[in-house]
Amino acid sequence: MKSARLGGSEVSVSALGFGGSVIGNLYRAVDEDTALGAVDAAWDAGIRYFDSAPHYGLGLAERRLGRALAGRARDEFAVSTKVGRLLVPDPLGAGLQDDAGFEVPADHRRVWDFSADGVRRSLDDSLRRLGLDRIDLVLIHDPDDHWAQAVGEAYPVLHELRSQGVIGAIGVGMNQWQMLERFAAETDVDAVLLAGRYTLLEQSAVDSMLPTCLRRNVSVLAAGVFNGGVLATDELGPEAMYDYAPAAPELRARVARMAEMIHRHGASVPQVAMAFAAEHPAVASVVVGARSAEEVRGNAELFDQPVPAELWGDLIAAGLLRPGLPLPTGYRTRSRHRG
Repeated sequence: MKSARLGGSEVSVSALGFGGSVIGNLYRAVDEDTALGAVDAAWDAGIRYFDSAPHYGLGLAERRLGRALAGRARDEFAVSTKVGRLLVPDPLGAGLQDDAGFEVPADHRRVWDFSADGVRRSLDDSLRRLGLDRIDLVLIHDPDDHWAQAVGEAYPVLHELRSQGVIGAIGVGMNQWQMLERFAAETDVDAVLLAGRYTLLEQSAVDSMLPTCLRRNVSVLAAGVFNGGVLATDELGPEAMYDYAPAAPELRARVARMAEMIHRHGASVPQVAMAFAAEHPAVASVVVGARSAEEVRGNAELFDQPVPAELWGDLIAAGLLRPGLPLPTGYRTRSRHRG
C-alpha cells in the first residue's frame, strides 16, 4: 500500500488508515477477540497507520490497539493519539454507562485540559495504555472552545517534544475546518485530522482550509468519510447515522439517489466515498473505522478498486456533487459522453 510523509516530519502513514473509535465500543460493544481481529486484518491488508485517543471508550481503544500491535516491528507502523481530555478515575461511575456514545463503564470521567502539564500527563497515560515507547503523531483533540490554551500551551509543549525527538509529528484533530485552518496557517503543525468535512455529502473545507494546508505543507488525514455511517454501506438501514445523530429524511433521500447512480456504474457507496476523499492532493491518508476483520477486509478491498471515471461526471450533472473538485483525471461529464 502507498504511504506518504506527514508535512515536514519523518512520520509516514499508509494511504488507508485504521480509525480506532469503534474498537473503543462506539455506539455498541465489540468483544475483545473481534476488536483485536480487526487490527490484525488491517495489518494483513497493508494498513500501517493506526489512530486512537483517550476519549475512545475511556482508554479502551488505546489498550486494545496496544495489545493488537504488540510484537510487531515498531518501525513498520505509525500510531497517533490525542491530547486535551484527561481521564480521571471516578469510582461513583463504576456502575453506570459512559454517556459520550461509548458502551463502556463510566469508571473514569473526561476532564478538558490543554495545559502543558495536562498534555504531558495525557501522553504518559497513553503510552502506558498503548504499551509503546513513543507515539508517532500527537493530535490536539477537539479544542473548539479552548483555542487560547490549545495554541498557547498544548502546541508549544508538543513543538518542544517534537524538536527533542520524543514524538515524531504534531497536529490537530477536529470535526470543524475553520480552527484547523488557523492552526495550519499560524503554527508549524505537520498534519490535521479533518472529520466529516470533506466527503461525498459535504465539501465545506475545500475552498479555504485544504488550499491552506497545501500551501503550508500540512498533511490532511481524512476521517469521517462515511459521515458517521450513512455512507458506510450500500443498504441504507433505518438506523443510519450522520455525524453522530440519526440521518434526516432529506439527507437519506440524497444518499439514496447517490447510491442508485453509483450502483448503476457497478460501484459501491463506501468505495466511492473513500476514493473521493483520497483524490484531494492535500490528503495523505483516509482514516476509516471498523469493528471486525470482515469490515476491515471489505473496506481495504474497496479502497483498492478504481471508481468508474464516468460516475463522477454523472454525479455532478445530477447535482449530487459540486463541480470543480479534485477528481481522477479522465472523468467526463454527462454532456460530453452522451452528446
